[in-house]
Amino acid sequence: MGTLSPLLTVMTETAARAGRSLNRDFRDIEHLQVSKKGPADFVSVADHKAEEVIFEQLSKARPGYGFVMEERGIVEGSDKSHRWIVDPLDGTLNFLHGMPHFAVSIALERDEELVAGVVYNPATDEMFHAEKGRGAWLADRRLRVAGRKHFDEAVFATGMPFFGKKGHATFLKELHQVMPHCAGIRRMGSAALDLAWVAAGRYDGFWERSLQSWDIAAGIVLVREAGGFVSELDGKDNMLATGSVVAGNETMREQLQARIQGA
Repeated sequence: MGTLSPLLTVMTETAARAGRSLNRDFRDIEHLQVSKKGPADFVSVADHKAEEVIFEQLSKARPGYGFVMEERGIVEGSDKSHRWIVDPLDGTLNFLHGMPHFAVSIALERDEELVAGVVYNPATDEMFHAEKGRGAWLADRRLRVAGRKHFDEAVFATGMPFFGKKGHATFLKELHQVMPHCAGIRRMGSAALDLAWVAAGRYDGFWERSLQSWDIAAGIVLVREAGGFVSELDGKDNMLATGSVVAGNETMREQLQARIQGA
């Protein structure tokens, strides 16, 4: 890609700095202080530290921009056109169990349109980044969504609602509509990385419900800039508000959506 734009330079450097903070705690996982936020929903000291790093770096680089953050919530900025959508640690449960599959996710919204996204896995040092009109990249390698057209050859990613939470029964119906007809389904525990991997062609598609905007904002930019398509499960375009997502190349997104609607 050559040189990163000033915007992506800020975003990737911030993600890398937050990632260094997470990696230090990841290496010392057994001593990490953990508090329980809800059923099977943990928040850790590491999470807060990474968010503090991101908030500090982005506030300094782009004064006045607003924020939507997992822990802080909505922070209004003086610049009403721009806001960052941030998840400092997507895949908390993986992180807390010592599994190296988690990510820092940073997206920028300009006048309510997603224009840039970075998803960084500190454990593997994979930095996925995309800016509207400039393509999606893994470091300096251009990304394209997978080109498969046949459902029975496809591998899909999804997320599973925790048992007892709303949507579990619906998910099982959807799974029964998809699983017998495809090559495989993966449930890896980080929606941000699921979407980044769709952009990279590792997965043929992804679907999930009840996500938060910070889980998916950066990944949506990555998939679109890699030539893929993202929508709500009913085909609409309000994913950040509804948390309902289906993604893939044009054919796979349509076929996956049709099967899920059949559930």
